[in-house]
Amino acid sequence: MAEAVLIDLFGMKLNSQKNYHQTLLKTLNAIRYHHAAKAKFLCIMCCSNISCQRDGDHDNYELETSNGLSTLLGEFENVSNPSTAASLYTIKQKIDERNLSSIKVIVPTHRKTLMKAFIDLLFTDVYNFEFEDLQLTLRGGLLKQSTEINMITAQELEAIQNEIETHLRSLPALNGELTIITSPLIPDIFIHGFTTRTGGISYIPTLSSLNLFSSSKRRDPKIVVQENLRRLGSAAGFNAKKFYRIKTDHANDVWVMGRTEPESYDGITTNERGVTIAALGADCIPIVFADPVKKACGVAHSGWRGTLLGIAMATVNAMVAEYGCSVEDIIVALGPSVGPCCFTLPRESAKAFHNLDPECVRLLDSPDPYVDIRKATRILLERGGIPPQNIENQKQDLNLCTSCNPDKFFSHVRDGLNFGTQIGFISIRE
Repeated sequence: MAEAVLIDLFGMKLNSQKNYHQTLLKTLNAIRYHHAAKAKFLCIMCCSNISCQRDGDHDNYELETSNGLSTLLGEFENVSNPSTAASLYTIKQKIDERNLSSIKVIVPTHRKTLMKAFIDLLFTDVYNFEFEDLQLTLRGGLLKQSTEINMITAQELEAIQNEIETHLRSLPALNGELTIITSPLIPDIFIHGFTTRTGGISYIPTLSSLNLFSSSKRRDPKIVVQENLRRLGSAAGFNAKKFYRIKTDHANDVWVMGRTEPESYDGITTNERGVTIAALGADCIPIVFADPVKKACGVAHSGWRGTLLGIAMATVNAMVAEYGCSVEDIIVALGPSVGPCCFTLPRESAKAFHNLDPECVRLLDSPDPYVDIRKATRILLERGGIPPQNIENQKQDLNLCTSCNPDKFFSHVRDGLNFGTQIGFISIRE
């Protein structure tokens, strides 16, 4: 049984004959009777406050209330917006507020394929959709419906995407202004920074508001993350259409841009101007590398496994091998990550950090010792030849624990599986 039921009356052309109201009343009554006991959310999507356009003119006609339709409509939540995108996004918010996932869409036959296209862009695999034809059998042609359209053309799909993007661009930023943390060590020939969680449009609490990663297991769709990225690019000064994220595997593979792209990798390097590369982080360390001499850069995602496998130095070594960089010239900024105050590992895993340096572990004899992945990363970089003064250590915000600072950062440790994601990014100015 569906947890939420959406009835699509958007854009229907009706006339003022009483038979229509009687038929709609009967149909809505049947839907309410069938679903009210189990569904937690019953919703009608319409075009203008349940006002409908008359055939042959452009006047609005308010549905008459003498037949009990007004009373019945009060038992449904009515969502009225000027566009399908705006209406569906509002409905998505209401569904997410209730943490619902199973949704039945009762839709006129001719709009079913269109609705599916909107839903594919606005929802993820977290949701389970079932579609049912809206049955309004009328005499005398009171309701104009056409047959189902089974395919959406590329042009129509582009128009749907543009409608959604236009609506998302109109939304206000949530939870404060977009904030970018930068390192004073990295010169202005690079655009770089580390994001916080404010200034985007993601509204789900653990993803709010500048979430920069979408997956099938989260409620934030790609199109929302793309809008967050567009806003970040506008604020930072990079082209969001030339943007590349790592494909995390918690290992030590590095993609040298221009070479064949691996299926997964935790580091990227490039010397191409105008291209922005980014490392994800939500407790794991997003690391940014810059060589102002050879004008090359890199990023790495360093969780505890990647730290032990040497992803930081693997990225440095790729820059040295590919662009002729010298380790003495490479500047490294470690982004916000979980601190030793909050991050624990099972004793056997923590021992590997203790073997690296005893100062990386606290309470080794406990079942779950506290581990400092930032200190371990710094130690490995220095042992690899990066001068200590080239590793960012002055910017206070970069040293904050992501788990301890919920107003500033996302955190897997703190928020669980439905966590949001911040990034470290860098590009060479064109």
